Amino acid sequence: MKGPLRQAVLLLIFISASGTVIAGNSDQAREWLERMATAMNQMSYQGTFVYVRGGTVETMRITHVTDETGVRERLYSISGPHREVIRDRNGVRGVIQGSSSAVEDDVVASSYFPDLPLSALDSSSSSYRLVLRGKARIAGQTARRVSILPQDKYRYGYDFWLEEQTGLLLKWVLNDGHNKALAKLMFTDFSIGSAVDVDELEPESPAEDFVELRTYKPVMTLAIQSTPRWQPLSLPPGFKLSSHSNKSGPDGFFEHTVYSDGLAAVSVYIEKRGSDVGVRQGVGHLGTNNSYSRKQGGLQITVIGEVPEVTVKTIANSMARAVASN
Repeated sequence: MKGPLRQAVLLLIFISASGTVIAGNSDQAREWLERMATAMNQMSYQGTFVYVRGGTVETMRITHVTDETGVRERLYSISGPHREVIRDRNGVRGVIQGSSSAVEDDVVASSYFPDLPLSALDSSSSSYRLVLRGKARIAGQTARRVSILPQDKYRYGYDFWLEEQTGLLLKWVLNDGHNKALAKLMFTDFSIGSAVDVDELEPESPAEDFVELRTYKPVMTLAIQSTPRWQPLSLPPGFKLSSHSNKSGPDGFFEHTVYSDGLAAVSVYIEKRGSDVGVRQGVGHLGTNNSYSRKQGGLQITVIGEVPEVTVKTIANSMARAVASN
């Protein structure tokens, strides 16, 4: 076999072998994420963690118990504004000081612990790639690192560190397109099973101070009951309509839609008010969330979500073109 031909054959063999390694790595990464999802729901654990988002640093403590009575969980703050959240068979309720109902959007108010829709992540049309990486020592435990890497500029990626024996989550980092950390959570102490002190499930705040809290999952199983009045002419790859609601009255018209790629989600608001209320236009930031507002044909269009700035601008401008075409 001549030199150039031999090199070409070796190159094809290398590419084929590399593809097999990458596919296997992706399958292993998914298995670790499946272990994490199961462990975080079915095991009992307790610990203190530090949560960093933007310029905010919080120290929190969580107790999660799974037994014959079901799942019981208590999360409360050690530093910063007083926060206490209880989850049991009666639902999710909390005491959250220093928050405003104006920012309680389902997309913005994300959990400390991301809820991963694995079926969306490993589909053939997924906008993400799963990678299994090395090990690290966290909270006295050995952890395996799993990465969720975005395939384009329209979404963020995650790194997860999972306890090697159980798959429990010990650390996660939200990264932008340049691999810069936007938010992170890391346990500083951690215990599981019989070492968990169930007495810490008892709330400190009076029962009358708790209010019911809503949670949001990007992949929604409910069918869309109505068609939005306005839809963007085009969307970034992978994003689809997840939910829709609207209302109208003497004060004007309001429409809210959510678009998701299975992991990331954005809210789109279109408002027409009876009086011209001044709203700041352009790009805004709220923690790791970006927003973009603009006016079009007497309507105010606002897009917000935990996605890159280019994503909210792309959707808002496409929505404006859709409004203009009508």
